[in-house]
Amino acid sequence: MCMENIERRLQVLEDVEAIKQLKARYCAYCDDSYDPEGIAGLFIDGGVWDGGRRGRYEGKDAIKGFFVEAAETFSFALHYVLNPIITVDDDEARGTWYLFMAATLRDGNRAVWNAGRYEDDYVRVNGEWKFRQLRVAESYFTTPFEVGWAKQQFVA
Repeated sequence: MCMENIERRLQVLEDVEAIKQLKARYCAYCDDSYDPEGIAGLFIDGGVWDGGRRGRYEGKDAIKGFFVEAAETFSFALHYVLNPIITVDDDEARGTWYLFMAATLRDGNRAVWNAGRYEDDYVRVNGEWKFRQLRVAESYFTTPFEVGWAKQQFVA
């Protein structure tokens, strides 16, 4: 095996790990009262946060504005992202993740379960991986804790 091939493979492994860390920071900021500055800082200028039924926000200011509102909606959130599939092509990458989240809605102090699937696009800027787009590709359920997704798939 030639050194060039080993270096390329090592770079891909390092890139995949850096992207996992980026996603982990996103979750940590979300779980820290939806820190809008922290979250927006993970995106490129002109980046997109697309939450499907929760709306689509383009640019750091729009993303910040959405997460200010998210903090007013959720009094508690704990994001688990699972089963990443990440493909790297030089300075661009794509990732698919499952989301499982425990949360509390401020309205009525209601505990909910939330599950979905993310499809993300990443780009390396000045040696650092950022989100070009974070998209909730599918929302499986947001259901009351005490009822569960088998009886009520989405909160009314």
